[in-house]
Amino acid sequence: KLLTDCTLCPRNCHVNRMAGQIGYCLQTGKLRAARAALHYWEEPCISGTAGSGAVFFGGCSMRCVFCQNHDIAAGEAGREISLERLKEIFLELQAQGAHNINLVTPTQYLPSLLPVLKRVKPQLSIPIVYNCGGYETLEAVDALAPYIDIWLPDLKYYSSELSARYSAAPDYFPFASAAVKRMIEHTGPLVLEDFSENGQTCQLMKRGVILRHMVLPKHKDDSIRLLHWIHDNLP
Repeated sequence: KLLTDCTLCPRNCHVNRMAGQIGYCLQTGKLRAARAALHYWEEPCISGTAGSGAVFFGGCSMRCVFCQNHDIAAGEAGREISLERLKEIFLELQAQGAHNINLVTPTQYLPSLLPVLKRVKPQLSIPIVYNCGGYETLEAVDALAPYIDIWLPDLKYYSSELSARYSAAPDYFPFASAAVKRMIEHTGPLVLEDFSENGQTCQLMKRGVILRHMVLPKHKDDSIRLLHWIHDNLP
C-alpha cells in the first residue's frame, strides 16, 4: 500500500511505484541492489579488521550533486532481487566474517526491507547498520528501530539555501535533525567492544549513532553553525 502512494521519505512524491511510476528516488516498486560485499572503508569502528557487510541499494531520496556513488544514486547500477535473495545475502555476508550488515541508502525500499529484517534478525549475531543521508521521516525511523542497532546518518546542512542548491531539499535540516534525535532516543548510549583477530585489534561499534558531516568548500560557516547546534541539542 505504501508503494502505491509513496510517502516513504520527506519528498512525499505520492506516486504509484507498484504501477511502474518513479519518484525522486528514481525507483519503482521493485527491490534493486547494486553491490553486496565486505566493505573496508567505512568509519573504523564499523569496518574493523574484517570489513562491513555492505549492501548498496539502487536509487536515493537525496541525489546530492556531489554524490560519490552517483551511478547507484541515479538508479543506473544494480539489478532486481527478491526478498528471499536479500535475506540470503545478509546471511552470506555474516558467514564471510562481516562485522555488521550495512544497509546503504535503503529508505525507498522500506516496505520490502522491513519483513526481511524481521525474518533475518534472529539469525544474525552481528549488528545491523542503517547508513543514510539523514533525510528521513520519524515514521520511517520508528518502523526500523526494532531491527537497527547502529544508525550511520549524515547531517549534511544547516542552511536551507545550501540544501536546496545541492540536494533540492530546502527542508533538509528540520527533517534530518529530528530524525537524528529520534535515532539517539532509540539506541541509547554508545556501545563499543574490543575485537582482536590475527594480531589485529580494533574497537567495534555494537550500538549507537555515528553522525557524519562533510565540510563543503567555501561553506565553513554553515558547518560551524551545524556544530553549534549539535553541541547545544544532542547528548
